[in-house]
Amino acid sequence: MENNKTRKMDSHKIIMMIIDLVGIAAGSMIAAFAIEEFLVPCTILDGGVVGISIMINNKLGIPLGILTVVLNIPFLLIGAKKMGKRFIVKAAFAMVVFSAFLEVFAPMVNATADYLLAVCFGGVILGIGVGLVIRFGGCLDGTETVAILLNKSMKLPVGQTVLIFNIVIFAVAGFVFGFDRAMYSLLTYFITSKVLDIVESGLEQTKAAMIITNDSKEISHQIYKRLGRTVTIMEGEGLVSGKKVVLYCVLTRFEIHELKEIIKEIDSSAFIAISDVSEIIGTHVKKTSRQTEEKFTKSDNN
Repeated sequence: MENNKTRKMDSHKIIMMIIDLVGIAAGSMIAAFAIEEFLVPCTILDGGVVGISIMINNKLGIPLGILTVVLNIPFLLIGAKKMGKRFIVKAAFAMVVFSAFLEVFAPMVNATADYLLAVCFGGVILGIGVGLVIRFGGCLDGTETVAILLNKSMKLPVGQTVLIFNIVIFAVAGFVFGFDRAMYSLLTYFITSKVLDIVESGLEQTKAAMIITNDSKEISHQIYKRLGRTVTIMEGEGLVSGKKVVLYCVLTRFEIHELKEIIKEIDSSAFIAISDVSEIIGTHVKKTSRQTEEKFTKSDNN
């Protein structure tokens, strides 16, 4: 019986991983189409590594697909030890597919040469593509990986960190291509961000998750181990189901997918409610406490 149950769980994980990879591939393809057919012809930049790649491509003629892969490698290596194997595999897969389709779309006829159309339609299509990639647990840009790591170690907000990176890139683009291009690029970035939020069902930078489960100990342990987040454990009582344990956790939008995976693996019958957090006041406890490490170690030994 246990062998059959284990096989079913393994097959479920494989199916879910395949679905995630298909979604990531679709999103990467859509994002590559937006970049090559709308933004690149008008010298409008995306943010992060892609924006840097567009600048280098424009000045040196190095293929954009090759540049995005090469420039993202250091960021993947930085995040490999701290972000988890699953995240890095999905991020690497997304970046490779994205780079491949950049080369596929490069020779095609450009969708438009009108700057306003390129900003509007390019931003919307790019937002759809990036939103799909993030929704299925992937990542297209290495600067997002660095932003997540800084969020975990220094408590810097992910969204603000990425925005600062991009403002610096757009400022450089202003000196290189003219400030009208920088302003077009910044407008495209804001359109992309808004569409991305819509694709992600209103996903904001910070989320709160409330989990009602019978396996609170294991779920809280895995949240701490894999996401670096501690949880608040509360006792509750259902009208029908009786006494329950309620877990409360604050996390970033990039960690929602991994949280869902943890809960599916441990307690698929758990109830989870995810809500937006507009502001956090006070200490936001993360994976920095040695006492918490020791607490989990002792509980595992017992």
